[in-house]
Amino acid sequence: MRTWSLPTLTLFALAACGGDGGSRSSAETGPGLTTSGETGITGGETNSGSGETDTDTTTGPGTGDGDGDASTTDDPTSSGSGTGPKFDLAEVPDASLGDCGGGGGNGDIEWSNIWISNSPEGTVSKIDTMTAVELARYSVGPGSDPSRTSVNLLGDAVVVDRNGGIMKVAAQLEDCVDLNNNNQIETSQGPNDVLAFGTDECVLWHKPLPSSGNRGPRPVAWEGQIDDQDCVTEQPRVWVGHYHQSENKGLFYRLDGETGDTLDMVEHPWSGQSYGPYGGAVNGEGDFFVLGWSSGPLIRVDADDLTITEWATPNTFVYGMTVDQNGNVWVAGSSTFHRFEVETETWTSGNSGSSMRGMAAHPDGYVWIADPGGVVKVDMDTVQVIEDLALPGVSSPVGVSVDPQGFVWLVDRTGSKAVKVDAETHQVVGETLGLVSPYTYSDMTGGGLNLVAGGPQG
Repeated sequence: MRTWSLPTLTLFALAACGGDGGSRSSAETGPGLTTSGETGITGGETNSGSGETDTDTTTGPGTGDGDGDASTTDDPTSSGSGTGPKFDLAEVPDASLGDCGGGGGNGDIEWSNIWISNSPEGTVSKIDTMTAVELARYSVGPGSDPSRTSVNLLGDAVVVDRNGGIMKVAAQLEDCVDLNNNNQIETSQGPNDVLAFGTDECVLWHKPLPSSGNRGPRPVAWEGQIDDQDCVTEQPRVWVGHYHQSENKGLFYRLDGETGDTLDMVEHPWSGQSYGPYGGAVNGEGDFFVLGWSSGPLIRVDADDLTITEWATPNTFVYGMTVDQNGNVWVAGSSTFHRFEVETETWTSGNSGSSMRGMAAHPDGYVWIADPGGVVKVDMDTVQVIEDLALPGVSSPVGVSVDPQGFVWLVDRTGSKAVKVDAETHQVVGETLGLVSPYTYSDMTGGGLNLVAGGPQG
């Protein structure tokens, strides 16, 4: 652990455009580690489930050495040692929009992170996407089983615990909170420095959520709230959902991103199988799309009036999902993938011949889908496979995400690592080792949210 003395910070405005207001000061907005005033830091209901097996036949943690070193990087100035965090206090969030107040930066990207869950370890890793170095690792809670993560347009992350709960982690030191008032920030400084749950001062809040029989929270997505001048709003909200198995319904919450308090809650009968609501993503309007495991359905929770619309999915196994810049929803599983045009309510399908998992839309007009040993590249317009790429050293990637610079990231579960791929050359240009059976396939960089919100593209 490293302690950081708190300097007098000159903070920058992100929320308000053309003025001096809306600064993201931790003194103003940092709530500290709270539980939304509900049930305390000890967390919610837990169970002994070890996480879903889905269609993955692999078991147990990987064989990484645990040091988080980046053995390959596209940054020649980086040593890749993973020996400490890089707290970049530059005036640009990882997906900044426009020239807003005193911050903005006209879309320049100076730092960004990918957040990947180490499911059996009960932690989440924060990795610098530019250097592939793991900066920090955080406990998600006692007896936790984290999976999906989501990153907002300010760079902060939430991670859901399938054993019950969701927590928020600040991306930048200035937004961490001095809980014990000693004028220092106690926080993780690397993969081997995990502080006890409730003591890391960059974890801002934790909200317990129900879990029963391994049917805990899964789908999660921040809203991309921006105003009419293309500026990030001060307090983006976050969606999360879980399955109430005994009553066979899905419950979906919209939370205050600053405090974790519940703002809205809706429920919907769920006829899907096993794990229930499984993946989540938003469109540019903040509507929450949720896909059910295996047989669907696909639903949309309207951001304005909270009405729910349900659509049947194609008669194939479905697993991963994303929303592209056109507002279309994509799903994939087994050897098929499908594009759903929301306006016309029509499905268009394609086939890759291999078993596919998580997926992500890219600003270059392609959808990237994880498959055994690599990734499938699909044309958004034609819904046809452009390339099925076998990547050296990649065994069974589960998730895909696109970082703000346009690089494609794969989370390799059995390889216990994450790899960074150049979207144009298709070469592996970065690698983060030492993860523990990583199992994340949501918008773990914020690139998907940035895409639908109309932010600058890599």
